[in-house]
Amino acid sequence: MAARVARFSNFNLVSLTLGLAFLYLPIVILVVYSFNDSRLVTVWGGWSLRWYREFFQDDAMLAASWMSLRVALASATAAAVLGTLAAVALSRAGSFRGRTLFSGMLYAPLVMPEVITGLSLLLLFVALNAERGFWTVAIAHTTLTMCFVAVVVQSRLGSLDRSVEEAAMDLGCGPVEAFFQATLPLIWPAIAAGWMLAFALSLDDLVIASFTTGPGSATLPIRIYSEVRLGVKPEINAICTLIIAVVTIAIVIASLASKLSRGRADSAAPM
Repeated sequence: MAARVARFSNFNLVSLTLGLAFLYLPIVILVVYSFNDSRLVTVWGGWSLRWYREFFQDDAMLAASWMSLRVALASATAAAVLGTLAAVALSRAGSFRGRTLFSGMLYAPLVMPEVITGLSLLLLFVALNAERGFWTVAIAHTTLTMCFVAVVVQSRLGSLDRSVEEAAMDLGCGPVEAFFQATLPLIWPAIAAGWMLAFALSLDDLVIASFTTGPGSATLPIRIYSEVRLGVKPEINAICTLIIAVVTIAIVIASLASKLSRGRADSAAPM
């Protein structure tokens, strides 16, 4: 038994080490070289914050960063609202006509290639003669991310005891008031987790934004991609490191909020 456990542990240790190295070693190298003082990205010249200062003095990069941040905030908020409403409809409305079609259309972006989503949205905006810019990118990112919010919130709603809402309605609350008074306080961590996930996905998106953006409204990933095509500059390492930091913080907060929501859901579940 001991030999089998040791053999299993050694195999998993090697597999885990190789897997983590394959996934994260390039990211670690990028982060380390973002503090490189040399202008050559492959030559180490000592530790320095030079390229971070260069980034904060680059007006074009700062404008693209501000654009990405505004789009992420707007699309994540809209996705949180729409995704929560969709999750409530699927969890509380029971069987209704068109439920299968509705759920299929809601979760389609999860499995649909982003190129198809981006192209279809581009054709829609062209047909509507909509000027491409901030709002078209925000709408596109909302379409992409609201399904992720719906998945997170629906899983929490499914584990809640509906007697809490029924008790609220027995005490005189209407369905809407019962939701806000009884259900929403229990699922808000899941909504927050979905919001953070949507924020991270929007901040990181390149494909859909490239289809739906217009002149003068490029997001940061698009700007980085255009710069990299002309050659990798050390400043790019610093910018990517900042993006990694922001996305990592968002994912950690979303994970903590999801765990908090799960704990509240378990305490509210029927015994």
